[in-house]
Amino acid sequence: MGSGDIFVTGIGIISALGTGSDKTLSCLLNGKSGIASIQHLQTMHSNFPVGEVKLSDKELKKLLNIPEQQITTRTSLLGIVALKEALKTAQLTDIENHRVAFISGTTVGGMDKSEQYYLDFLGNDTKSEYIATHDCGACTEMIADYFGGFSKVTTISTACSSAANAIILGANLIKEQKVDIAIAGGSECLTKFHLNGFKTLMILDHQRCSPFDRDRAGLNLGEGAAFLVLESTESIAKRSIKPLCKLSGYANSCDAFHQTASSPDGLGSYLAMKQALTDAGLQPENIDCINAHGTGTNNNDLSEGNAIMRIFKDKIPPVFSTKQFTGHTTSAAGSVEAVISILVLLNNFVPENLNFRNQIEELTFKPVTGGILKRNMQHILKNSFGFGGNDSTLIFSKT
Repeated sequence: MGSGDIFVTGIGIISALGTGSDKTLSCLLNGKSGIASIQHLQTMHSNFPVGEVKLSDKELKKLLNIPEQQITTRTSLLGIVALKEALKTAQLTDIENHRVAFISGTTVGGMDKSEQYYLDFLGNDTKSEYIATHDCGACTEMIADYFGGFSKVTTISTACSSAANAIILGANLIKEQKVDIAIAGGSECLTKFHLNGFKTLMILDHQRCSPFDRDRAGLNLGEGAAFLVLESTESIAKRSIKPLCKLSGYANSCDAFHQTASSPDGLGSYLAMKQALTDAGLQPENIDCINAHGTGTNNNDLSEGNAIMRIFKDKIPPVFSTKQFTGHTTSAAGSVEAVISILVLLNNFVPENLNFRNQIEELTFKPVTGGILKRNMQHILKNSFGFGGNDSTLIFSKT
């Protein structure tokens, strides 16, 4: 173990698949999707399938022993659930005795409440206290305040690469010896603004999404939260904790090709993967599988596919997307799928790419189909790409 190594000692997750890593793993192994009709979001567009967490705000508060009348947001509630599991698996019960940073990625923030009470804001003062919960940082602060003891707290908002970039920032803070431990990831709830925005872009599928399929018609939105506990070599030695795996490489690039679309040749995706491999000291042939961004949109899957072919040439490892399981959890996707990647790595299997039928003609590969693929793993590569070409890649490796 080198002094500059970054280890993952804890993970926590909540998504449409359920609460916790065990439930998530079970669904992945059994090919059980969490995509379903809308239950909790009040919207006229209820015909779109989504990856919604099955618990209401009231049920989440009860689960967390938060008084029903306490002002909070769905994004923060989901984040608290995920962070609680991450701390438990890392056996980190004394945050205040360490230099611990908390970094959360979100874009929606507390918009679920501000859109719900917008007319009240205009007409009276009965709900004005919720105005303060609107911005992204407020949700991060609410999550942090539930636990207390953090040395640093900050928020990242780079659309769908937010949580991945939070993990990158956490790793850099450790390497720069600003903190000993960084808890990083993201949390995002579904909102009407969220749903309507993607509908306006005409990239929502009316059926369950089918990433990397020739006839893909768009994405299914999702919600959820996930956090990773990152530690230095010195910290795990001091705490006598056994790491789950290593964050062996990472990179971020921004091709700024378009406000929402990826570049057709996948330049930003290519640069992120290439630089992450260099950072990890690995060659493309060392990667055992790729957890793709794989949204199911015409633009992303072809762009990302072109980048994968450019990096891996004629030796492309198994490729899969899990957005048919969880929906696209947008700003939380980087950490939701990072936790999934770690579960895949530690359990030596590749999930099936659900709903796949026909290969994209322009691509030389197709995703994993026909059930899970058992495969001895050492390194897994995870992509998370955001609007504006803000592309990030993480590589996790067994210790």
